[in-house]
Amino acid sequence: MRTRVTDMFGIELPIFAFSHCRDVVAAVSRAGGMGVLGALYFTPEELETELSWIDAHVDGKPYGVDVVMPASYEGADFPPEELVGRLQAMIPDGHRSFVEKLLASHGVPPLSGDADAGKVLLGWTDATARPQVGVALRHPIALLANALGPPPADVVEQAHSAGVQVAALASTPRHALKQVEVGVDVVVAQGTEAGGHTGEISTMVLIPQVVDAVDVPVLAAGGIGNGRQMAAGMALGAEGVWTGSLWLTVEEADTPEMAKRRILAATSRDTVRSRSWTGKPARLLKSEWTDAWESADSPGTLPMPMQFMLVSDALRRIGRSDAAELATFPAGQVIGITNQVRSTKDVVFGLVEEYADAVERLGRLTEG
Repeated sequence: MRTRVTDMFGIELPIFAFSHCRDVVAAVSRAGGMGVLGALYFTPEELETELSWIDAHVDGKPYGVDVVMPASYEGADFPPEELVGRLQAMIPDGHRSFVEKLLASHGVPPLSGDADAGKVLLGWTDATARPQVGVALRHPIALLANALGPPPADVVEQAHSAGVQVAALASTPRHALKQVEVGVDVVVAQGTEAGGHTGEISTMVLIPQVVDAVDVPVLAAGGIGNGRQMAAGMALGAEGVWTGSLWLTVEEADTPEMAKRRILAATSRDTVRSRSWTGKPARLLKSEWTDAWESADSPGTLPMPMQFMLVSDALRRIGRSDAAELATFPAGQVIGITNQVRSTKDVVFGLVEEYADAVERLGRLTEG
């Protein structure tokens, strides 16, 4: 397959795979696509370790790194050294009490000896994401992606100076134009079906609007889980696909077993757009956690990044408990068709085979 993005990155397949798991990232790149590591939850030191591992296991194939540098967030004007302390002080006691009561009602114990406890703010701000960018650009990455809003122009310039292309996610044509204005090389047009932060426009409607609005390559994202959906995205004008939830259940994924079981059993109706994770609308696996934040007893969510600071330890506690009914995490509607565990390589090749079958079937419609 050949499009502008395959030429741009020297890859065989225009399949981009976002994952927080380094094994998945390396496996996709080795299979001919491009794995993209989500840097959000790693400290700069941890990110250095992850990227060094990928360098050693990707067989020289290109890969990318995804950071979160939101265009707007609470405390953006605070001095970096005061950011965490001042934001912590702004979290109301009522919100802390609500979280503790919710956990107690489900028998969720406190964290004990957890090295990750207290990691309440990693890459959710400009100040905390820039060190991640610095680490990423010290490695031979091919792509730097920003998941929430246009990346700062100086970061785009820094990446370009290092010979790295820049991508950014957009959920409206207006957002896509803003990305191009700051120098982004690839726009990921992400429909509301997608997991994580997402807008309200469906993929089928969004892709052609973004393709018509910008002159850079567009990747289709949101609801891309098989080759037929990939073909649909390409038919709408995209030059590749950006996938995420598809990789949560592959053999190489480090998704916790409880979460993996829930995904495998889920339908496409088992996700919901909720502010309960970060304070901005994100599609999550529906659970009693997301329900609680929409209930009459809820104090309401806090603005980014304060909501994640409030709930980060709580989510870890849930993940380490037996309270499966509370478990939530970013997941797109495509989990309704991810009902078996397969190797990453098999998923990549399956996408290509299904894509080819779909294109051939469409071609037969115009014969004779």
